[in-house]
Formats: sequence, structure tokens, C-alpha cells
Amino acid sequence: MELKKYQKQVIDDLEDFLEYVQEYDYVDTAFNEYWADKVGAYNPLEGKGMQPYKNTIPNAAHVCIKVPTAGGKTFIAVNALHSIFSAIANGKPKAVVWLVPWSNLLQQTVGNLSNPDHPYRQKLNALFNHRVEVYEKQGLLQGSNFNPTVVQEQLSIFVMNFASLRARKKEDRKVNEENGQLEAFVAQYPNKDHLLEGVDETALINVIRSLNPVLVVDESHNAESDLSVDMLKNLNPSFILDLSATPKNNSNIVSLVPAIELKKEHMVKLPVIIHNAHDKSEVVDNALHLRKRLEALAIEEQKQGGPYIRPIVLFQAQPKTAKDNTTFEKLKKQLLELGIPENQIKIKTANIDELKGIDLMSKDCEVRYIITINALKEGWDCPFAYVLASLANKSSAVDVEQILGRVLRQPYVFKHQTYQLNLSYVLTASAKFSETLDSIVKGLQASGFSSKDHRKIDSMSEEEKTQVENQSVEQLLFPEQQEQKNTDENEASFDISRVSFTPNEPEPKELLAEPQDNSILNQIETLAQVQNQELEQQIQQQDDQSPQEAMLSDMDTKVNNFKVKEVNEKYVEGKDKSLSFPQFFLKVENSLFSANEYLLLNRGSLLGGFNLAVEDIKINFEKRMSEIYKADMEMTTQGDARASVFKIEESSLLTQLGKDIFSMSQDGQVREVAHQITNILGSINPIAEQDIKSYVQRIIASMTEEQRSDVIHYPQKYKKAIKEKIRLLSDKYAEDVFNDYITTGKVITQASWYLPSQIIVKKCSKPIGKSLYEVEDSMNTLEEKAIMELSALDSVDFWHRNQEKGKGFKINGFMSNHYPDFIVKTDKGNTIIIETKGDHLDNSDSMAKARLGKRWAELAGKNFHYFMVFETKDVPYAITLTKAKELIRQM
Repeated sequence: MELKKYQKQVIDDLEDFLEYVQEYDYVDTAFNEYWADKVGAYNPLEGKGMQPYKNTIPNAAHVCIKVPTAGGKTFIAVNALHSIFSAIANGKPKAVVWLVPWSNLLQQTVGNLSNPDHPYRQKLNALFNHRVEVYEKQGLLQGSNFNPTVVQEQLSIFVMNFASLRARKKEDRKVNEENGQLEAFVAQYPNKDHLLEGVDETALINVIRSLNPVLVVDESHNAESDLSVDMLKNLNPSFILDLSATPKNNSNIVSLVPAIELKKEHMVKLPVIIHNAHDKSEVVDNALHLRKRLEALAIEEQKQGGPYIRPIVLFQAQPKTAKDNTTFEKLKKQLLELGIPENQIKIKTANIDELKGIDLMSKDCEVRYIITINALKEGWDCPFAYVLASLANKSSAVDVEQILGRVLRQPYVFKHQTYQLNLSYVLTASAKFSETLDSIVKGLQASGFSSKDHRKIDSMSEEEKTQVENQSVEQLLFPEQQEQKNTDENEASFDISRVSFTPNEPEPKELLAEPQDNSILNQIETLAQVQNQELEQQIQQQDDQSPQEAMLSDMDTKVNNFKVKEVNEKYVEGKDKSLSFPQFFLKVENSLFSANEYLLLNRGSLLGGFNLAVEDIKINFEKRMSEIYKADMEMTTQGDARASVFKIEESSLLTQLGKDIFSMSQDGQVREVAHQITNILGSINPIAEQDIKSYVQRIIASMTEEQRSDVIHYPQKYKKAIKEKIRLLSDKYAEDVFNDYITTGKVITQASWYLPSQIIVKKCSKPIGKSLYEVEDSMNTLEEKAIMELSALDSVDFWHRNQEKGKGFKINGFMSNHYPDFIVKTDKGNTIIIETKGDHLDNSDSMAKARLGKRWAELAGKNFHYFMVFETKDVPYAITLTKAKELIRQM
């Protein structure tokens, strides 16, 4: 089982955020910068941008993934664990507390994560090299295969529900009690700082706290109370990943999936078709006939090679009251009187669970009708549930908010040939239909969808609604006179004689016959067909749109979008005079799949022969460390939301780690310290992990014991220095290959990038004339000075502040993608790419960019130019600002 496109985008978003954390150290700063780069800076007055990070759980990175119901949150979380642990500091055990709100969801989660044949467990095994153990609370309390040794060597997942940690019941309080089975963990505690006051050190809660676990909070919108927040704090987490279709206001969302993405992947039955009937008898009749029709269509599709589907109706009865509204007991009796076999009807309420142990997806299962009140809430799913029929009284607004999501999941997650099987249906009989629609919209929103995802038919006339409302007023004024009348109406409101349904299976031609023109079923199917076609057209229109673009489109009201100026529209993508910018392409030799085609060059394709084993290990750590210490000192004023999981110094843990390591032989020390650094270096594509590990071992072996001790105490600092060294070595190798490929014609330039019609601005710059867009992105002092002087030249047609991080024009080549500062267009048709540098930035990185830019200009064509501009300093491959003005004036 592989990630779907939108699920892969969620993981990419999470990993992107984790890179921001590594860059900024402080989680709040990283989160704010992450979203500012995506949608622009937060502006509370205009409601633009993402709200700043909420630091509700100190010392933990706390983020949320918003995925609609049926979007595969659990599978996303399984993959996310690998991304999170790849970013976490070394020396920490891979411990996960997986929290769920309900007991039924707990058993489902334990089963799926434990079953070796289930795709979730198979993915965990692949990601963590088959070293995975899943525990329930009872097993943890007993110490069953749970000890310090195994916890250090594997991914340990503790699946618990909220109640077991809130300690309201005696059984739940065992997590806080002395536990001799866990005594072995106490000796491994680096100190006693993590112990909860008044709780024995052997208690399970203290063992979990010592592991500084990652939390996965499923349906996290159920964990927002003060009690729930305290529950999370008590676990002493290093990282918290919330999963929710409807995150609360204090959530820190790092990725959100638009509902259209689920429909593209055929994960959900949308839109929801809603019919409001005259009364409950009609609702029951319509539900029975609609379900029968859907099963007929499903049987025919199965004959044509389709999968087995047995559509199910969810009857939502009103709670039993003193006035005895239609109840589940009465409804079951009436369905039996219609001749429906008893084994096809099941009741699921808070007190009765006839679904326990039944596999509703099995071909051997006969269940076609489920009667419930509101017991089928989150955590219960059956893709065969197609019809939700509410049997509330006419005078009531139908409340389906809690269970609407149960009919949205698409069977087998693919598009069925019969359009009726790709939609879901809600049937009601309410005089307060507008309030009923509000409830349906809330139900859609509670599942992560929108008000656009439903369509309605209202058969109840306004006269009928007024009559019902008048009766409601009379009941309030004269309750004694109305009591007997209402009782009679309730008894007669579901009139079996008005239900034309017969459960006997009809002939095939009757099964597939189109409903009569004026029938309710025909109205429902006609609306369903039209809406299905409209949604399919919408999907086709967005087919080329990436999940990232869909997300930004879905967040449109929050995005700081600015259009190209009307006078410059001719230059943007899709226009007659649109500017096309060349980029480097690599020739791919003849193969089974291609014939001498050119693909956009990426740096990795230049490193096929790179061998770290023959490269030098000379790193000036003293100089490098002083630079990093200075940078860290400057950052300490930014706040206190640095997560412990990313801390550079963790003295207590590392002191114990150092003692363990330095009790080893010298060779053992080298291997272990190298292992610790390699673990946090992360992947450096396309260099093999083993090559990186061997290179790090060579570096550590050349150190004194004092230096190795320093590495243990400041691993992140040394990681940065080593990673920078590997980058410089690989850049030099890539540049040599790049130049050879250009000489031999293996690398060429081709038009590839175009100016977009609008841009997302992180922070608005001050207005400067001749800008390409209504507003341009912010600039530093030198950049602003340079563009103000250049834009004043008569020869300049327009200028644009080029954007970074995948949004702007990049010169791809032998180094990581180079995003220059400006694009300038002159009235003579010249396009100049400009990179500005302060005089103090005369370094190897600047020179490499200058060489790359020079190569690009040589191959891009006579109308393209590249200038690296220093303020006043004469530097090889670069010019001064004064010289740039002089040249552009003549261009």
C-alpha cells in the first residue's frame, strides 16, 4: 500500500516543516516562517495568513494534520512517524503513545497496527526494519516484552484511549501506581526530573515520561479540554502529531487536505444527495426502495466484473422520550412486519450492540438495515452504508451532524461504473428543513468537507411546513389539549399500509428499470446524475493541479495573493508575449523507456561517481563552532518554544550517554559517536548512507577524546559542520561534471519556467515604480537600494523580486538550486537576472553562484544575462552596483 498523491503531499509538508525547525531551532519561529513562505505573513486585520504558533504544550513541537473523514489519517500517521524520528535528536528511544478517544477505535487501531498482513503494519515494518512492537495498556502494566533493552532497539507504539490516562476510574489509575514489573526502567533514568510529584518512580506514567515519547493524537478535536491538555502534558512528550478532520482554533496546522483531493482519489461518496419528504412513512418507503435500487445496480456491476457491494441504510430514530417518538424497538417491529428478514436488521445504540463481531463487508453478512440513535459516531466506518434516513418528527430539525460522516466512505476506494454508487444519500421529513440543512452542513464540516458538497430536493410544501409550525405553537399554548393528539399522530405517523416496498427479490429487468418519471426515486437519481457529472467536470478541470496548489486554492481567503499589473499581463504564462526562462536540461540516453530525451537537470544526476571515501576530512571545527555559538546566542532572545526534541544541549541525557560511550574501547567510541552523528545527519541524496557513515567514522577517528566528548554534548553543531563539508565536496565534484557535460553537449538549456499571473507575498515591500506585480516581496536594505536605482533607469521596462523555496525562478545546476534576487526586463528585449551581495559576502558560496550564473547566461541566449552585483567591491565574476547601472542603461 503506497501513499496517494495528496497523502504524499502531507508527508512532504511535514518534512518541510521539520527542516524549518532544524533551521530556526525554535518551533514557534519555524512554524511562523513556514506558513509565511507558503501564504504570506499573518495579518489579523485582514484575516490573511496563518495564525502564529500556539505553545500549549511546553517543550514539545505540537502540530496538526487536517484530513477529511475517509482520507486515510492512520496511514498518513504511520508514514509520518518515520519522518519525525528521522529529524529527532540522537540517543532517544523511538517511543510512541498513540491516543484514541474511544474503546472501539482503540481495538481497531491495535488490530491494524499489529496484524502482519495489514497494510499499516507492513508499512511500519518496511520503514523501521521489522523492529516494531505494539502494546496495549495491560501489557505495559505487566511488563510483557517491555523493558529498557527492547525499547532502545525498536519502535514501541503504546495504543491507549484518553480515559486510561485521565484516571477517573480505579482501573485507569493503575498507570499512576507503583509497579514492580517496571523496576528495570528506574536504573536507566538519567535523573529524577521527569517524575510526577507524588507518583512512584516505577509507575507506568513515569516510565513513559522518561521516554520523552512522540504522541499521535487521533481525532484530536476530542482532546482540547483543560483535562485533555493536562493529560498530554503529563506524558512529557517531545513531539505531538494531531490528526483531525476539524482541528480546533488552538491547533498548529502544518498540512491540510482539500475535500476535492479525496474525491479525485475516489475515497468518498460525494456529493451528498438530500431529499426532504412529506412525512416519516415516505422517508421509510423511499429509503427501502432506494437501497433496493442501489443493490440491484451493484449486483449488475458485479456481474460485469465489479466488486461485491451490499448497500446499507442507517435508520436514525429519535431518542425515547416521555412522549414516545419513533424508537428503534418500534421501527424494527415495523420492518419485520413488512417481511424483511430479522437477520438483515441490526440495532446499535448506547445500550444495545448487535453489530459486535460482525464483518459488515463480508459476503456472508446479510445486514442491510442498521437502526441507531447517535451511537454510530466517529470511529465506526462501513463503506457499504449509503443511505442515512432520519425519522425525527416533522416539527423537529433533523440532527444528523454526529453520524453523517459514517456514510461518506467509498467502497474499495475506486470509481464505480454506476454513478449512483459513487454518491451518498440523506432522507428526512422536516418542516424545519433549513435547520436540517444546517445540521447536514455541520456534519459535512465535522468530517472535513464543505457546504458545497451537498445537493437537495424539498418535497414538503411551504403550506405543510406552516401547518406544522402552527401546531407546534398550539402545543406550547395548550399542552393538555395537544398531548393526546400528538400521541395519536406519533402512533400513526409511520403507516405500514403506505409503504409499497416488498423485500422479495424482483426479476432482473425490474431491478434495473429506470424509475418512473414522477417518482421520488427518479427525482433523486436525476439530481444525483447531474451533480455527479458536474463534480467529474470539476475534477477534470483540476486534474493537472498538484495537491499543494489545491491546498492553496482551498485556503484562498487566507493567501496573500497579488496579481500582475495590467500593463504587464502580456509577459505572464499563457499570454502571447509571455517570457520563457531557460533552465538546464540533461540528455537521457536511449533506453527501454526513452529515446534521447532531455529531462530537467537535478544536482543528484551529476553525483553518480562521487566517492566520499577518497575525499578529505579536514574541517576547522574551532572556527565553525565559534560561528554556531554566536548564531545560537543571537537566537536565544526569540522565545521559549524550542522543543526538547530538537534541543542542541540536553545535559542530563547526554552526560549519561557520554559515560556509556567512554567506557568503551577507542574503536567502540569511534563507532558509537559516529553512529550518533550519522543518525541525525539525515539523508544527503544521492550519497549512500553507508558512505556517509564511513566518512563520519573517519572524521571521529581523527579526533581526540576531548573532541569526541564535545561531539556528544553538542551533536547538532557538529552535524551542521560535517554536513556543510560534505556539501562543499559534492558541489566541487558536481561542478566539474557539469562543465564536462556542457562541453560534450550532454547538458543544454531549454525554455522551461514562466512568470505566474499572481504571486504569494510573504511580506510586502514598499512601493517602487515599474514593479511587475501589484506588490512585490520584501527586500533587505541593499536589495532595496539596488532596485530603486535600477528601476529609475529609462531603459527598464519592469522588475520583479524573484521568490525562493520553489515559488520563483531557479538556476538549476551543480549546486543546490540558485534563486537569484531580481528579474529585470529592458525596453530593448533584454532579460537580466540579478543576484545582489553585500561586500562582506565575498565567499565560496557567492563565487559558486556567480560561476553558475555565468554558465547559464552563456547558454540561455543573447537576450538573457546574469549579473552578480556587489555594492562597491570588485570581485571575480561579479560587478559593482555602479557598473550594473551603467550596463543596464545601455541594454
